[in-house]
Amino acid sequence: MSKTATAPKKALLLLNMGGPNTLSEVPLFLNNMFNDKRILPFPKPLRSVLAWLITRFRQKQARYNYSLIGGKSPIGAHTRRVVDALSARIDADVHYAMRYTPPFTEEVLSCLLHYDKIYAIPMYPHFSSTTTLSSFDVLYEEAERLGIAHKLKRVEHYYSHPSYIAAIVERIKEALGEDNPEEFELVFSAHGLTKKIIEEGDPYQRHIRANLYYARRALNAAGIFFHKTHLAYQSRLGPMEWIRPYLEDKLASLSKKKVIIYPIAFTVDNSETECELDIEYREKADELGFEEYRVALAPNAHPFFIDALEDLYLSMDTASAVQRL
Repeated sequence: MSKTATAPKKALLLLNMGGPNTLSEVPLFLNNMFNDKRILPFPKPLRSVLAWLITRFRQKQARYNYSLIGGKSPIGAHTRRVVDALSARIDADVHYAMRYTPPFTEEVLSCLLHYDKIYAIPMYPHFSSTTTLSSFDVLYEEAERLGIAHKLKRVEHYYSHPSYIAAIVERIKEALGEDNPEEFELVFSAHGLTKKIIEEGDPYQRHIRANLYYARRALNAAGIFFHKTHLAYQSRLGPMEWIRPYLEDKLASLSKKKVIIYPIAFTVDNSETECELDIEYREKADELGFEEYRVALAPNAHPFFIDALEDLYLSMDTASAVQRL
């Protein structure tokens, strides 16, 4: 009598940067972020000093910003909704881990030792050393320490995935409502990076531009034609030159005074969308005399985005099964 093979126990880990879960976590978030060598590429002693100084300088304003959106980052709640929706779809236990705030990757991985397969999908659709690679740094470092690195498989980017693009189109349609798109300009706003990082070979800007191409093509296929569509970059920090055009300059250049902003760099809403875009840039738009200023939601737990994550997981799982044959 032959033994029945036991199905492998599988986990899917969603990786994101995180955000303060309370106002008291703001210093922790800032200090961890600016201690990241992918964010500040300086020797560790200098980086630690700079992180301390930046945290001390920025935490008061950061606390105030988070107080405007409920006293915490919305990234955790949106990510948990994604986890719940995806858990109902796939045959793996779904977890999430954050880079700079709890639950940390180290903590989550230590709970996955008994799994046979661990799949990782970053919540960043575009690859960048400052986001994707930073999350992979700690993921593989900790997995090596725990002796489970051989169990890992990962996705590096998915900016062109049809279901992800479909989620973008649906969020833009929601923001537009029943209005005529020809009366609006559409701005895809991406988180900025310094020109130096891009010039050193980071593919982020290329991925953003390609994402824009696929989104425009999908909007056209859906019969949605805005007056014009644009790309701009937000979240500039410090004295260095960042990739352009900056969002404030783009807003000032628009001929129509009705605009929809789509946060193309993010898969779930966070302080950059709910505070920076929806509050800070809204004030700039008011000063510029805009009649309509609308910020579309990120994909969050939209069924089309869950479709994309499910397909990415199944692609890894299928490839893993083929390799075992």
